[in-house]
Amino acid sequence: MPKMKTKSSAKKRFKLTASGKVRGSQAGKQHGMIKRTNKTLRNQRGTSILAECDARIVRKFLPNG
Repeated sequence: MPKMKTKSSAKKRFKLTASGKVRGSQAGKQHGMIKRTNKTLRNQRGTSILAECDARIVRKFLPNG
């Protein structure tokens, strides 16, 4: 039986919380900050919990957590 492999790109970008939710960085924060309002930048600090439909896809890439 072959080993189960994780996707390296996913393990660098996402983490699973203790309750099994997927935590990732905020979207829309890579470039073009001059266009964004200060309120938007303030709210995009840190990480966020992914929506359940997106989290289902990411969990397939991280079988070992």
